[in-house]
Amino acid sequence: MDIIQSYGLILIIFAAVVGFFMAWGIGANDVANAMGTSVGSKALTIKQAIIIAMIFEFAGAYLAGGEVTSTIRKGIIDSAPFIPHPELLVIGMISALIAAGTWLAVASYMGWPVSTTHSIVGAIVGFAVVSAGPEAVNWAKVTGIVGSWIVTPLLSGIVAYLIFMSAQKLIFDTDNPIKNAKRFVPVYMALAGFVLSLVTIKKGLKHVSDIKFTTAESYLAAIAISILVALIGAYFVSRVKIDPEADKEMQYNNVEKIFAVLMIVTACCMAFAHGSNDVANAIGPLAAVSSIIANDGQIVAKAELAWWILPLGGLGIVSGLALFGHRVMATIGKGITHLTPSRGFAAELAAASTVVIASGTGLPISTTQTLVGAVLGVGLARGIAALNLGVVRNIAISWVVTLPIGAALAIISYFALTAILL
Repeated sequence: MDIIQSYGLILIIFAAVVGFFMAWGIGANDVANAMGTSVGSKALTIKQAIIIAMIFEFAGAYLAGGEVTSTIRKGIIDSAPFIPHPELLVIGMISALIAAGTWLAVASYMGWPVSTTHSIVGAIVGFAVVSAGPEAVNWAKVTGIVGSWIVTPLLSGIVAYLIFMSAQKLIFDTDNPIKNAKRFVPVYMALAGFVLSLVTIKKGLKHVSDIKFTTAESYLAAIAISILVALIGAYFVSRVKIDPEADKEMQYNNVEKIFAVLMIVTACCMAFAHGSNDVANAIGPLAAVSSIIANDGQIVAKAELAWWILPLGGLGIVSGLALFGHRVMATIGKGITHLTPSRGFAAELAAASTVVIASGTGLPISTTQTLVGAVLGVGLARGIAALNLGVVRNIAISWVVTLPIGAALAIISYFALTAILL
């Protein structure tokens, strides 16, 4: 307790620095996942993707990143054992941010798309076990997260496969691809509008204190938006000029251009929803440290966010993407399988759909694993030979080691900090 009173300001400044480092890692790794399909399919250049992501990720993080955040991320550990010694929770949360940020930096350098959620969860479990014992950890929650390694990529992969195959059958494998694109693309646009507005409402706007949607209102709003999107889409698609003499190849290229426009819309919405949701991985532990020190060592269930925390998280995400995001973008966009705008659209829409399904059922989800699963599903639609199995193997290994590495790095950081401070 003396440490909190004596070094409170120093601890908050240090926590802010490592919180920024963690947010930087999220930007370098997770945001690159969200934009990788757009870049890989050449719907956007890397520069355009970074600019779009910077605007929408920051908007999502700052506008909808949460007025109130749980001090213990996703209920992974019980705070009761720390009540007599709140300084241990402060040191532990700082250790978790150091550990998760370090692993994300390493993974991003290697071009591995890993889960930021799993990184911070592994780190929190690690320090909790050594500081308060295994009984402080909610192992059922941890087991659910491990189970999501299989469920979420499989679900998004199946959805992506179905979306891509439907586009193939209804548009590309027909005698007149352009004519059928004009007929069916507005339907895909309506589906995208519905799913992405649901993602934004459920994952993006749920944190904003003065906007509360019931489930029924969420779905009604999403349906209204999807109809509007379809009407706008139908108008613009109908204006596409058709050369009656154009060969199949030229028609395919024109259809892909239509899907490229769709991908830009999906990328914007996914970036906003991602910024609003995953900024909590960086600011949750930081908010916990700030709250404990502001309350003179008292651990409260919900921590009011200090005004500076959300902008710090948003800036961290944006700078990580701008400086380091291109490596993971290359893996997602080019490394796993060859993407065209129609394939990338199928993957991104499938990932967004899986996020909606998961948030509706309470399934713990990693946006990274969801998107990678979707890209795999699109690749498999063209046969196993379309996949780069070496890259897929490296990604799978990086997923398995994320939790234990996060835990190990947190334990090392925790012992180092306690040796210095206690």
